[in-house]
Amino acid sequence: MTPQQEQQYAKQFGAAKNGRVASGVAKKQGGNGANTPVSEPNKAKKWKSIGLAAAVIGPGLMVMLADTDAGSIITAAQSGAQWGYTMVLPQLILIPILYVVQEITVRLGIVTGEGHGALIRDHFGMGWAMVSVITLFVACIGALVTEFAGIAGVAQMFHIPLYVSVPIVTALLVMVGLSGSYRRVEKIGIAVGLLELLFIVAAIMAKPDLHAMASGLTHFPIGQGNYLFLLAANVGAVIMPWMVFYQQGAVIDKRLQRKDTKLELWDTKIGAVLTQIIMVAVVVTTAVGIHSVNPNTVLNDVQDVTTALTPALGETGVILFALGIAGAGFLAALVVSLAGAWGISEAFRMKHSLNLPPSKAKGFYSLYTLAHVAGAAIVLLGIPLINLVVDVEVMNAILLPIVLGFLLLLERVALPKEYRMSGARKYIVWSLCGIVISFGLYTAAKSFMDFVG
Repeated sequence: MTPQQEQQYAKQFGAAKNGRVASGVAKKQGGNGANTPVSEPNKAKKWKSIGLAAAVIGPGLMVMLADTDAGSIITAAQSGAQWGYTMVLPQLILIPILYVVQEITVRLGIVTGEGHGALIRDHFGMGWAMVSVITLFVACIGALVTEFAGIAGVAQMFHIPLYVSVPIVTALLVMVGLSGSYRRVEKIGIAVGLLELLFIVAAIMAKPDLHAMASGLTHFPIGQGNYLFLLAANVGAVIMPWMVFYQQGAVIDKRLQRKDTKLELWDTKIGAVLTQIIMVAVVVTTAVGIHSVNPNTVLNDVQDVTTALTPALGETGVILFALGIAGAGFLAALVVSLAGAWGISEAFRMKHSLNLPPSKAKGFYSLYTLAHVAGAAIVLLGIPLINLVVDVEVMNAILLPIVLGFLLLLERVALPKEYRMSGARKYIVWSLCGIVISFGLYTAAKSFMDFVG
């Protein structure tokens, strides 16, 4: 923070503080406020507050809805199909972990005004920035493949062939990104992403056994090899490397200021709870529709999932479930490609903003477009979805030590002291991230041993 920025911040803080003091004095002098100009907020002020909240909220909700992407949905479906309600508890446990990780990105973005890739380059050098960029690139390509594969699987349910649906969706995504407005992209993304609420409707239609669900919450068979593998996949499906890059870039592109931090953190809290409720809904739906009927059902693609759910949900319920997958895949593809384009552009000091026309940020928009084209091309090869998705989510868990390690270090070195975590809060966050990092390292070692064995 420059001396000029510090002086400006001090003035703003002092003005706000003086305003609060004056307000308190006025209330004391005026009793019920009838004899003073300071009174209860009128309707105009309330509407102004609502307008302010609407202007700030968005990055957290969007990144969290994108977190429940096609890959996460398929992973949750596989988990519910094989392990029933015992996979509900892990989804709930991941809520606070998901929030504390993204909360750090909000502070980093708003306070420093720099993206994640730029901060790594500035504080740790270009070499480490390259490590971070490579990690981001691998995670983004893996995610994009799962998004396009999920959308293609839904399209095939309606007899739309792969070579038609994937190019159309790719073209739509590129057009949205090239629109030249962050706020427009965000509005479109959230509108489409809200289709994920249909998963909750599907879970209700499945009529879950609440007693059996409560019993499942008390079982955590972590000693079972397959359960542990799917648990790793779920961790990787909830905390993804590209989320850090996206939300930090989004709060900057949306031009949020320090006074907006509290609202943006609420935006992130609401999103964290909502995304995990959606994941629970998917687990519950497949626990009822598949696990309770035939826990050995083999799921190779989206059509296998929807076919297996048809007896429990009926055709209408299956269509709602499929539309949820399509909305999740579209939003996530948008967010993932932006995260990759932002992160790489930041590391290499390229112009990078959705508020710039394509002619003024050619490198950024080229990366955004190429990411979609590459993901779509891989999907057109016809790789089986389920196995690929689970492997991608496990890969995310393996990459987490790198991502969270940089995040925690930047929180200590890039933020002014007054914006850093301290006391019990610091140690709680470190402990939560440490558990996730340890889990990622364990998953990496186990995967390697399985590969060589």
